[in-house]
Amino acid sequence: MRLRTLSLAAASGTALLAAGLLPAHASAATSPKSTQEGSVSAADLLAKVTSCSQISNGKYKTDDETSATVPVCGKNGAVFWKADMDIDCDGQRTTNCNENRDPWYQDDTAFHQSDGKPLKAESLPYVVVPSSSSIWNYAGAGIKGGGVVAVIYNNKVEYAVVGDTGPTKIIGEASYATAKALGIDPDPATGGVDSGVTYILFKNSKASPIESHSAALSLGDQLAKQFIASN
Repeated sequence: MRLRTLSLAAASGTALLAAGLLPAHASAATSPKSTQEGSVSAADLLAKVTSCSQISNGKYKTDDETSATVPVCGKNGAVFWKADMDIDCDGQRTTNCNENRDPWYQDDTAFHQSDGKPLKAESLPYVVVPSSSSIWNYAGAGIKGGGVVAVIYNNKVEYAVVGDTGPTKIIGEASYATAKALGIDPDPATGGVDSGVTYILFKNSKASPIESHSAALSLGDQLAKQFIASN
């Protein structure tokens, strides 16, 4: 996770371009493909989150320099928000996620693999939740590390896990692998998208082991069907 400012992002991108350090768009063999996941369509999920019953005590910013406009909303069996997507490359060092590629790189994640190691942002779709604060406490809402998330963008659904925590006042961040699977530029310095991403987090869920994307996909598809039925 990181505190990202728009001006810093632009400056860092310029510096990386000048240094020739921007990553080639090569995919890791284990990265999910940019296709629809599961049997529940993006349209069916989005139809259930057209209105917001706000459960957060305030709203979040999408970047350090923006105003607070994003609430956390409650539904039967889930919470959701609609925001941007900044790219999280934290965790184990890989080809595209390291201190040379990412100006905000950190070699750890809030939640760890079953072997105790940090997660791999380049190959594991995961979502970042805001650290607990007076605005909202994710744990109190039934959200935990490894919890399953349906991430929706441009009529595509990608299932991810809750893998990291971020700043207390900023929302809208996911791993390199999540962005890539949704067709969003995953470059940690210059990628991401400014709006149009919906995050649906299923309460009291947990993919096991957390590092298994297939486990998140299988459970996510079941939970998405339950979500459609109960809302």
